Amino acid sequence: MQFNFDGPLALLTVDEIYERASIALLRALREDRRIERKTAGIHGEALGDYFSMWANTEPDGGLIVVGMEDDDAGTVSGCSGLSIQQLNRLESARIEYCADSRSESKRMEAINKEGQADYLLVIRVFYRADKVVRASSGSAFWRIADKKKRLTEEEVRELQINKGEVDFELEPCGLTYPGDFNPDLAGQFVDRFAKMRGLSSHTNQEILTLAHLGKRQGSIFVPNMACALLFAQDPRVKFPGCFIRFLRFDGETEGTGEKFNAVKDIHIDGNIPSMIVETARVLDNQLREFSRLGTEGKFYTAPEYPQPAWYEALVNACVHRSYSLRTMNVFVKMFDDRLEVESPGGFPPLVTPQNIYDVHKPRNPYLMEALLYLDFVKCAHEGTRRMRDTMTAVSLPAPEFRQVEYATTPLVRVVLRNNVRQRRVWVDADVTAIVGEAVMKDLTEHEKRAINFAAEYGQVSVSEVQRLTQRSWPSAKRLLTKLVVKKILEHHSRNDLDRDPQARFMIRSQTPADKLRMMMLRRKRQESIEQNPDRPNAKEET
Repeated sequence: MQFNFDGPLALLTVDEIYERASIALLRALREDRRIERKTAGIHGEALGDYFSMWANTEPDGGLIVVGMEDDDAGTVSGCSGLSIQQLNRLESARIEYCADSRSESKRMEAINKEGQADYLLVIRVFYRADKVVRASSGSAFWRIADKKKRLTEEEVRELQINKGEVDFELEPCGLTYPGDFNPDLAGQFVDRFAKMRGLSSHTNQEILTLAHLGKRQGSIFVPNMACALLFAQDPRVKFPGCFIRFLRFDGETEGTGEKFNAVKDIHIDGNIPSMIVETARVLDNQLREFSRLGTEGKFYTAPEYPQPAWYEALVNACVHRSYSLRTMNVFVKMFDDRLEVESPGGFPPLVTPQNIYDVHKPRNPYLMEALLYLDFVKCAHEGTRRMRDTMTAVSLPAPEFRQVEYATTPLVRVVLRNNVRQRRVWVDADVTAIVGEAVMKDLTEHEKRAINFAAEYGQVSVSEVQRLTQRSWPSAKRLLTKLVVKKILEHHSRNDLDRDPQARFMIRSQTPADKLRMMMLRRKRQESIEQNPDRPNAKEET
């Protein structure tokens, strides 16, 4: 029997597989994150574990195919050898051994390995977004690739929080209010909350209670977990992983051990608002700018990444991470070609990389709402779209959203790429070949930018270097003079004028081969402009 599907089989959904189920299709798919094969001899209690597994595996659950071997050929052992009593037990296994799961099933005709008419039992188990489903043994399972994994109690709790069974944010944090909290930040929140809600004559404790950040017990205010993360003097007392580690790497890869290549390694801790502010400051100081000459000697300067994109990635990592994974922290990693932000915990239920621009389901809604009053978030279901739109507006790739596994613990990784190969501002291989690799190693970044500009445009002036490097005019002049002394540049000027506006600096006279390299470099620049005509100032550069 054949099956008809034009696209890759990996793109078939669980429902599509169930609807189109045939021997040929089930054999072609093998076991993966959507399908599990079992012989007809499986006991109902063992089958209950698989009901639990699929009920906990987002986004769609999965299929159990009873009567097919898990081998390369997909051998059909069939179910015809079962007695009516055995078959009834298999079909009632969900009720007896995993009552909280939801499923449907069908019998499908097949020819078994003996060449006789037989059938398979195909069971469709649905994902439950509202509850962690346990088997009758008390254990809960989920699916990773083609394996069934028993969840630890910590993982069960994390899943319960994600599914809304446990209001982690609302649990008492064990800190004392107001002694363990930042009074200025809490007061700022209270003032803004009262103003935006039109409230008056309310105490701080009453406002915090209305914001679901704690409860009144007589005259005492008991702060919850969300309150601790927002306003505590030291949230790491309760959440050891409540910090951000910023790493800047030399190059495009992350080395390990003796080859660890981080040139910046900064730990930033504190409550969430203070971490966001400080990390944003660190990031802003590390980001580069890319400059191109436009019309009338004016420069078009583009940031390495647009501020709304990287700021949203940072805020999302702090707001939507899983704080039940108390010992895990957020990472911000900067490479030459990309910026990565990693936060503990997978995507919230029903959110995937494919629907992230359309589905709004915050993991920590009270935390997010509180940050709205502090003006850190918009709560308008448009943050990820703003990231995408601001990146594409400056001709950069759209953000990448991934869920990755770290020692079986899921992480969300957001990647912003800067397209550095097309936007690089320092000396490339062509110029290095002209001035010499040994010389290049001893130059500063500003010196390299000046040389690269001279190579791309044929010459460079003091004013142009001033605008490129943000130096003063005298400092820019000294930089170029130094390159003349090093015999990299030549100075062309009227000797009687110290500040000659017509003075130009050019790459020192080259051999015919070097001149050919320079010509090819300018041609590559022109081709880059022609291939990206929609980016800002492309016409002016031409």
